[in-house]
Amino acid sequence: MPKDHLKPPRVRTLGANTTLSGFGQENMEKVYSDAATTSNDQSKTEEPSVTKKRSASFLFDEDGLFNNDDEGRAERQQCAIAASNIIRNFSFMPENETVMVQHRHCLETVFQCLEDQNREDDELVTNMLETLVNLAPVLDLRIFSSSKPSFIKMTEKGAVHAIMGMLSSSVKPWHCAAAELIGRLIINPDNEPFLLPVIPQIYKRLVDLLSVPAYDAQAAAVSALYNVAEVNMDCRLKLASERWAVDRLLKIVKTPHPVPEVCRKTSMILESLVSEPQNRMHLLVHENTFAEILTTEGKYSDTFARILYELTARPSNKGIGGQAIWGNIN
Repeated sequence: MPKDHLKPPRVRTLGANTTLSGFGQENMEKVYSDAATTSNDQSKTEEPSVTKKRSASFLFDEDGLFNNDDEGRAERQQCAIAASNIIRNFSFMPENETVMVQHRHCLETVFQCLEDQNREDDELVTNMLETLVNLAPVLDLRIFSSSKPSFIKMTEKGAVHAIMGMLSSSVKPWHCAAAELIGRLIINPDNEPFLLPVIPQIYKRLVDLLSVPAYDAQAAAVSALYNVAEVNMDCRLKLASERWAVDRLLKIVKTPHPVPEVCRKTSMILESLVSEPQNRMHLLVHENTFAEILTTEGKYSDTFARILYELTARPSNKGIGGQAIWGNIN
């Protein structure tokens, strides 16, 4: 492949807190000292013991038990990936969920891998992200402020920041999984206080994913928006006011998306938005599209009939009911 298509080398940080991490030359600048005893022939002219200083590079010069050349570093990285595979496979078993979400060290390690997405191996990051997606329905971010012993400095805010980094990634499997992760996390009311401050950024990114041609990215965004919109009124107001949000949701239904469940959830998101009186002015401009879907898409006709009723038949809309295509029903 041309050089401009190759990924640049990345610094590995796994095990950086150990004396010999096995990744990179971060400890090479340190100077090691050892005492070397001189022979009898030299004892007359030299001190009994001479302190010799030499660079840590001598540890990499010889083939021996502690050899850490490029091959050794690659092996260590492979071991880390293998361990992450085991953790991910554990998370697929419902019986393990409770144990894993209560293991603070495990969660800290997983989130640290997400934080280091630009430095760690792609497969390692993917495994850790999939682990979180599996554990998300029962995961409580408050564990990072609990009394359980901590091995890595991780906070609730840091965990959310790591997830947002995944959501904004250009790697499709990562931002799709991050969207699904957010949708599952916010179902737990205890996680809401940590996610709500970044809701505007979440909506912006999810709405962007709705326009991605890839069907799996659209499905992930709709699934997340479906759960987030159910959280509280403020979330529904922010989504309705997000530019292009309603247009792109309608496009998914009209295209339609090949998975019927995605279209059904999209319709229910729109119904949830129109239930808020403050959103009706945002949605009324799409009344013709609602009517078109009502008459052409039989699967979702009931949902869009309720949407049109909310827009035109509520007392709060008497002032604009005469301008609606359905007339003033009141």
